[in-house]
Amino acid sequence: MIAMRFILCLLLGLVSLGVLATPVAEELVSGWFRKDVELRSELIFHSVEDELSERLATDSGKEAALKKRFNQLASDERVLGTGLCALNGKFLLKSSLWPKNVECPQVEKDAPEYSVLKTEKNAVLIGSYPVNVAGNQKARFVVLHDLTFSVRRTDAVKLYLVLFLISFSLIASVITILTTRLTLRTWLGRFRLYLNEPDSRSSRKLPREFWPIVREVRQMLREMRADKYQLENIKVSWSPQTLKRLLEKELPGAELIVVSNREPYIHEQSDDKIVVKRPASGLVTALEPIIKACNGTWVAHGSGSADKSVVDEKDCIAVPPEKPEYTLRRIWLTQEDEDGYYYGLANEGLWPLCHIAFVRPTFRESDWQAYKDVNRKFADAIVEQAKSKNPVVLVQDYHFALLPLYIRERLPDATILTFWHIPWPNPEVFSICPWREEILRGLLGSSILGFHTQFHCQNFLDTVERFLESHIDREQPMITIEGQSTLVRPYPISIAWPPAGLSEVPNSADCRAEILKQYDLPENALIGVGVERFDYTKGLLDRFQAIRYLLQNHPEWRGKFTFIQAAAPTRSRLAAYKDIQHDALELAEEINKEFGTGSYKPIVLIIQHHEFDEVFRLFRAADVCVVSSLHDGMNLVAKEFVASRENETGVLILSSFAGASKELPEALLVNPYDNKGMADAINRALLMPKPEQKERMRLMREIVSDNNVFYWAARILFDAARIRKRKHIETLVDRTYSENLSPSVINLPGDRSDRAADDISEKKSLNPLQNLIGWPSKRKEK
Repeated sequence: MIAMRFILCLLLGLVSLGVLATPVAEELVSGWFRKDVELRSELIFHSVEDELSERLATDSGKEAALKKRFNQLASDERVLGTGLCALNGKFLLKSSLWPKNVECPQVEKDAPEYSVLKTEKNAVLIGSYPVNVAGNQKARFVVLHDLTFSVRRTDAVKLYLVLFLISFSLIASVITILTTRLTLRTWLGRFRLYLNEPDSRSSRKLPREFWPIVREVRQMLREMRADKYQLENIKVSWSPQTLKRLLEKELPGAELIVVSNREPYIHEQSDDKIVVKRPASGLVTALEPIIKACNGTWVAHGSGSADKSVVDEKDCIAVPPEKPEYTLRRIWLTQEDEDGYYYGLANEGLWPLCHIAFVRPTFRESDWQAYKDVNRKFADAIVEQAKSKNPVVLVQDYHFALLPLYIRERLPDATILTFWHIPWPNPEVFSICPWREEILRGLLGSSILGFHTQFHCQNFLDTVERFLESHIDREQPMITIEGQSTLVRPYPISIAWPPAGLSEVPNSADCRAEILKQYDLPENALIGVGVERFDYTKGLLDRFQAIRYLLQNHPEWRGKFTFIQAAAPTRSRLAAYKDIQHDALELAEEINKEFGTGSYKPIVLIIQHHEFDEVFRLFRAADVCVVSSLHDGMNLVAKEFVASRENETGVLILSSFAGASKELPEALLVNPYDNKGMADAINRALLMPKPEQKERMRLMREIVSDNNVFYWAARILFDAARIRKRKHIETLVDRTYSENLSPSVINLPGDRSDRAADDISEKKSLNPLQNLIGWPSKRKEK
């Protein structure tokens, strides 16, 4: 039955291929034959060209000789006639057998011209050539060719193609079915045995190349058993309110502490007054509803010029200023601390180490000491702020690789959630770090360690396996070292939906009109846009080179396509960042000089920080957005562009090396190192029909709206709640045995505590979410 289905599918596919290929083959063969006939016509013309020019130049009577020559040329079985036509369309001379229903073609231009005339009996190719005297066209020489033979040959080609497809389908069916049956019989037997009895002697004969597949299938089966209890299967419109309700129901009474390098509110001295600024950050947008709900604490580096002026004696201040709901604890760093910890190890060491952008990382012992000191300083502040022995601590990014272990040493019962916002390299790359073991041990102080993608999780697991003595359960996946277990999972970060402030931005048409006027662009201009920091990982130079390639090979876009690049200076104290800014400016000027004309500049480079509303205006005005990161954990610019397109048009060109490409396959995915490939993608985007643009954009907007930043935070908190509940159950079991009571008192048999923990966690976690929070109980459609 399976074989018959396969054969039917194969035959259907080949028949479809034949139906589609036959017109193409017919057109191709006809084109070849026609080209051949055109060349024959041209040879005939060249054979009499000099004679005709002489006759027209001297106006001497040679009609009889020419007519004889024309009759000789027309004696070929495929030549129906030859003639000489005046420019007004009248015959000057023609062969005797010239068809009566064919008139002189009227052609004005001084160049060869070909056309096909279809009659009742046959098709005729008319070739018309200018006869020039002293550089001026005096008449046109016309040759008529019979195309009947090409029809016969085309029919023969179609017949051969059909016979080939039939033969090929029969042979392919037989070979494929035999090979598949022989292969699957042994493979499925071993595979089934291993799934049922993984430790049996026979199952050990399973080839090594099948082990990853077996692990994945077993993991899928395990997830399917618990699928009905998983958060991902509940369709929820995630917002700050649903996130707050999740916290209240799943983590009641939990103390929350958030740790990040950047603070959510900055106090700056402006003349004689203090101004409060809120940095643009998706992280703040996601975590503020949580920290407000439990009146928590945010610990961050106090970098504002007036930060010290507004804190109390414990270096704390209540925020937000307009309605205080949580505490901001500021950490003060000396210039030496900042140089070593932030600019040194974090951004000259870990940043280039984790991004494959071919910038060599720099490791200095003094930076490492500063990094450790600052991490301990943050740990001291967290312990001081903790009001309980088991707070939930959210540690953010590569600035704090050692912090989870430092907190764990002093608050062993804390639930520590660490999110690594940048990629994690493979073990070979990470091995060059002199303090690799210390950094790994620091991160494994976490209860949960999150990355953007499964690929980065896998790299981390491989790195730990290479350098530390530990137990790794790849099905969970979980790492256990010295009794401490860390869950390693992907949590792709996103943006708020809808983004804050987007409702105040004009619609796409108004934004376009505004940008056209601002940059003095014509109304029919096509606009590309890029928004980045001046960072060598963002691929600015490669992007500009792709635009150069586009304009070189598609000159039709010159004067029509303008690329607006908004780039904010960052970390300008570091040489690599200063160099990329200088090189980008130099390259943009070079391209503008090469292709610019008058007021037209192919690249408009804006070197300044842009506020959210300015960025969204650019996004809404653009036809194309290019995100060409050489390596990126996620890249939220891509998602912000998608969120801004309320009319569902526009094309996103996205690097396949950005984490966002895993979620947005409807974008045009490119290799940023391939200038030609990126140029082709830009050309395709500029030519893409509106219906295709809308179909792609609609799918991407659905993904970004469903998997927004609140969903990202909810997934992490949901896993944290399960860990805390399981730990609570284990504590009850231990207490029961320590008091010499029967385990049945709490209805948890000792040899089944894990399963009981799962059952209770599932029941306690799902029902409050669905019934008390008021979510729709609608399941996601598979």
